Amino acid sequence: MFEFAWPWIFALLPLPWLMRLVLPVADSGEPALKVSFLSDLEGLARRRARANLPAWRQQAPFMLLWLLLLTAAARPQWLGEPLPIAASGRDLLVAVDVSGSMDFPDMQWQDEDVSRLSLVQHLLGDFLESRDGDRVGLILFGSKAYLQAPLTFDRHTVRVWLDEARIGIAGKNTAIGDAIGLALKRLRMRPAQSRVLILVTDGANNGGEIDPLTAAKLAASEGVKIYPIGIGANPEDSGSTGLLGVNPSLDLDEPALKAIAAATGGQYFRAHDGKELQAIKDTLDQLEPVTQQPTQARPAQALYHWPLALALWLSLLLVARELWPDNFLQRLFTKELYLQSPLPDWRERLKRLRLRRRR
Repeated sequence: MFEFAWPWIFALLPLPWLMRLVLPVADSGEPALKVSFLSDLEGLARRRARANLPAWRQQAPFMLLWLLLLTAAARPQWLGEPLPIAASGRDLLVAVDVSGSMDFPDMQWQDEDVSRLSLVQHLLGDFLESRDGDRVGLILFGSKAYLQAPLTFDRHTVRVWLDEARIGIAGKNTAIGDAIGLALKRLRMRPAQSRVLILVTDGANNGGEIDPLTAAKLAASEGVKIYPIGIGANPEDSGSTGLLGVNPSLDLDEPALKAIAAATGGQYFRAHDGKELQAIKDTLDQLEPVTQQPTQARPAQALYHWPLALALWLSLLLVARELWPDNFLQRLFTKELYLQSPLPDWRERLKRLRLRRRR
C-alpha cells in the first residue's frame, strides 16, 4: 500500500505564491523597451516578434520542481503486508561498565590476550543477538550512567552500539547504583515478571549518587531481577599487573554483587570466559514469559529518492536553459510565430534567378 509518512508537508504548497505576494518584486537589472509601433515593425520584417508563453506556462517547470521537492519531503513509501513479530514478553537491559579498569588486558579470546571490555563485546554481543523474541537495551556506565539503546527488537543494532563502546566514554569511576537506577526507570513501565537487568562490571562502586544495595532493593520492589557478572581473571591465576603493580581484579566487590543478586532474586556469575555467559542464557531461557499484546510490523520501502531524482534532473535542465538559451527546453517554453510572407524569401528568389540564367 502506498502512503506518505508526513502528508502534512503538502500544506507548504502555496508557500512560493505567498512569498511572491509579500516580498517586493526583484529587479532583473535589464533595461526594458516598450515600442508602440511594434505592429509596423512586424509588417516591415514580414514576421512577428517572439511572444512568450502565458505566465502560468512559464512557471510550470518551477511549479513542478516545487511539487517534486514536497513529494520527496513527505516521505512516500510502500508498506508491505503486516508481519508478526515473536514477543516472549521479556525485557532485557544490559548495563556494561566502561570505566578505565575495563581496558586491562587479562582476558583470553581465541588464544589472544584481550581487554575485559573486548571480551564482553565478543561474548555478550552474541548473547544479545540470539535473544529471539526479547526486547533488549543497553546502558553504558562509568562515573555516570547513560542509556545507549532503549528497549527494542532490533538486537543487531544494540550489538553494534555495544561493539562501538569505548573505555572512558562515561567517566573513569564505577557508578553501579546509578546504572541500576537508570535501568529501573526504563523497566518499571514494562509488565511484571519480564524485567531483567544484566550488570557487567569489574570493580566496586566508587561513584554516582545512589548506593547499589539501595537501588537493588528498589528494583526488587518493582519486580526487576538483576544478574550481575563480575568480569576479570582471578588475581592468583593472572600474572598481569596494572598501574603501581596492583592487579585490578582485586577491586572486584563480589560480596556486594552477590547481595544485589540475592535482593532481586537473580544470580551472580563470575565471568572468566564464555561459560558463565552461557549459564546466564540457560537461566533466562527458564524464565516464564509473560503473555503480551501481539506485535506486528509492516515492512516499509522508501520511495523518496524517485521524486528527488526527478527534481534534480529538472533543476539541471532549468540551469541549462539559462546558460545555453538556444536549446530544446528554451524552444519548448517559448515560441516564435512568423507571418506568412506574401513574397518568397530573398534566398528563394536568388535561387530561382540562378536557375533561370542556367537555362
